[in-house]
Amino acid sequence: MDAAACCKATADRGVGDRPTDGRELADIVRRYGPAYRRAHRLSPDQNKTLNAIEACRTAVLGGHADSCRRCGYKRYSYNSCRNRHCPKCQTLTKARWIEDRKAELLPAPYFHVVFSLPHELNSLVLYNRKTLINLLFSAASKTLADFGRNNLGGKLGFTMILHTWDQQLNAHFHLHCLIAGGALVGDNAASRQWISTSPKFLFPVRALSKVFRGKFLAGLKAVGAKGELNFPETPGNAGQFTAMLGKLYRKAWSLYAKPPFDGPERTLEYLGRYTHRVAISNNRILSIDNGTVRFKYRDRRDHDRIKIKSLAASEFIRRFCLHVLPTGLMRIRHFGFLASRCKASMLAQCRRALGVPEPQPQQPKTAAQWMLALTGIDIEACPRCGHRPLQSIELPPINPHHPPPQRGPPDTDIDTTT
Repeated sequence: MDAAACCKATADRGVGDRPTDGRELADIVRRYGPAYRRAHRLSPDQNKTLNAIEACRTAVLGGHADSCRRCGYKRYSYNSCRNRHCPKCQTLTKARWIEDRKAELLPAPYFHVVFSLPHELNSLVLYNRKTLINLLFSAASKTLADFGRNNLGGKLGFTMILHTWDQQLNAHFHLHCLIAGGALVGDNAASRQWISTSPKFLFPVRALSKVFRGKFLAGLKAVGAKGELNFPETPGNAGQFTAMLGKLYRKAWSLYAKPPFDGPERTLEYLGRYTHRVAISNNRILSIDNGTVRFKYRDRRDHDRIKIKSLAASEFIRRFCLHVLPTGLMRIRHFGFLASRCKASMLAQCRRALGVPEPQPQQPKTAAQWMLALTGIDIEACPRCGHRPLQSIELPPINPHHPPPQRGPPDTDIDTTT
């Protein structure tokens, strides 16, 4: 069975993110999306994302008809949209990502650092997503690289993950970073040493915040001077832009830095919830009736209490669309000795300096093996009699404006969650 079929089976068995009573993002888009599109102008990326979410795991995308030759069991399943903003997709991608990152962990302290932009910048970032999100990555990564070089004398290794939302789907641009507590020191690859930080302390938080603020605002000023910024509502002028920069220079910027809770593996699993998912999961949505969407959120300002938020469906869709990223903008990036171009050799040097052996290479899991590991279910075997393998016939995509094909007889298992 291929990865797409495994994704649908994963979601259907509860590992994915799909309520069974019509309370999911796709239902909101199907019910209220047409009216929202008529009333609002969407970007091509936003239109593409809403179309993908609406069609995900429906006959529009085609699928498979699986049958058992022994007992006659039948199952119809439809393909995933694979859109990175869809809350039902990429369960396997996330699992593979977490496993790959765990294989790269070193026997060293790790730290969880969050770089946040002030909310005063939200509108400007929304009008200049690629430019200012790239600037956010650049300012934060250069800040950490400078502190690694100046405080430890070497090269740090860290992974950054972009989040653009808060629990109520408002704009909140920030980077989650997982940082190894040490640096690779030396110019000769054969004789490089590992210099470790304290297990309880990485770098001074206030100093990190000030340097990050300075680097970001210097970059913002440079971009503005080139005339490359789009301003919301009004074109902006030099005086207004300079005044905004002055206020942001005087403001203390938020920065969180602590050791990972319960070790780096748990932090990876925590971050993995959001690496391949955006804004909201289906299991937070409570109801979508009467033009209103009700969903759960965690109130960080009130001791993390779980509360309920009600939004008009149009406002809910607007907020979700705020977090649709432009094509080609990467949310996950690796830096220092974890940068893709040098990661294999640099990690080998880190392990050699730390005196630990290279990990044994692992055979990549197939989609069926991932499903078995995640749920304990053998998706290649008939769930009724255990015969394997199931015979699979491809179902072609259908025109969304035509009625879907007839389903099987009443006693046939129907699975629409590819």
